[in-house]
Amino acid sequence: MSWSTRLEGQLVLLEPLTSAHEEALWVAAAADPSVWDWMVVRGGDSRDLFSRWFDFLRAEQAAGRVVPFATLVRGVPAGHTSFLNLRERDRSVEIGHTWLGRPAWGTGANTEAKLLLLEHAFDRMGSHRVEFKTDAQNERARASLAAIPAQFEGVHRRHMIVRDGERRDSAWYSVIVDEWPEVRGILERRLAAKLSG
Repeated sequence: MSWSTRLEGQLVLLEPLTSAHEEALWVAAAADPSVWDWMVVRGGDSRDLFSRWFDFLRAEQAAGRVVPFATLVRGVPAGHTSFLNLRERDRSVEIGHTWLGRPAWGTGANTEAKLLLLEHAFDRMGSHRVEFKTDAQNERARASLAAIPAQFEGVHRRHMIVRDGERRDSAWYSVIVDEWPEVRGILERRLAAKLSG
């Protein structure tokens, strides 16, 4: 089994990212400036900057440092997510670089994408820990991670440089294998409520 594989749910399809996804993602979702408010690269709503971000991601993919996915919602390109910081020896991986275009917000797409990624990490790839990090000031992302529920592990102050030299404090969250059965049940119930509502 590979980290890079097609993951399909009822609402969401995660396809391993290829160059063919670039224009479709730009047109359908990435041109919306709100997508980029909290991303490491701000200004991705410029077509040139988006292309540079996409090229960087594809280079990281080719080097084996990132496993990126195009996120499709009901067949429509809607965003992106990745496995990164793969530490096979430690059986640990991070889920990140996640964004969705505004039409997918509140649809259950983020819930199902997280469910698909966590299932793959824990059930197929044998992970013992899945971690997440976000800008400590990004209340929307932090609420979403807490709702998984991922456990808040603290803030790494001045953790990384983003957006032309700006320093970011990062809030860290995780789900460990012992918590996975409960987390799976919560995500499945949240998704079912979205799909039936």
